[in-house]
Amino acid sequence: MAHAAVMHPPAEAQVGSGVYNEKLGMWVFLGSEVMFFTALIGSYIILRFAHPEAWQAPGEVLAIPITAVNTFLLICSSVTMVKAFAAAQDGNQKALPLWLLATVIIGATFVGIQAYEYSELIHHGFVPSEGLYGSTFYIMTGFHGFHVSMGVLCLIFVTWKAFRGKYTVADHRGVEVVGLYWHFVDLVWIILFTIVYLI
Repeated sequence: MAHAAVMHPPAEAQVGSGVYNEKLGMWVFLGSEVMFFTALIGSYIILRFAHPEAWQAPGEVLAIPITAVNTFLLICSSVTMVKAFAAAQDGNQKALPLWLLATVIIGATFVGIQAYEYSELIHHGFVPSEGLYGSTFYIMTGFHGFHVSMGVLCLIFVTWKAFRGKYTVADHRGVEVVGLYWHFVDLVWIILFTIVYLI
């Protein structure tokens, strides 16, 4: 019996650090994303200081009030994501899909407003080929918009599973993993909004 106990320990003893594969994979992926956005932001800062004449004051070109509202929406989506994760931990099958759905709607709204911003900027002549300012602006915000769009698609899938009752108190890994990604893109946007739109 003692030998059998050694060969087949309880499930709790096999947990180890508590970091399951999906979560570890997401942390590794986010580590690579940190390096990616650090390179973009670092290049932007270096170019801006090296060629200040290529930049106009943000308020002269960009629609700061609209983007500020959009930033507030994205921050709100982090709150709804936290609420969704809390509902998953509590086993609240009614609240979980609703909070996830709210996050999806807010995230999609953010992308839609960004698309509208792009169309207005291009209409007024601020295009990606508009020197260093235009190229760096569209590269940084465009890549972030792509990441948010991918996050919305992943959230739609997780929300669909939540409406089908696939997440429980014992297993809600999908909600936690997509939440980590979502909080990351929110944090990156706060940094981008500060250095691109406010400074």
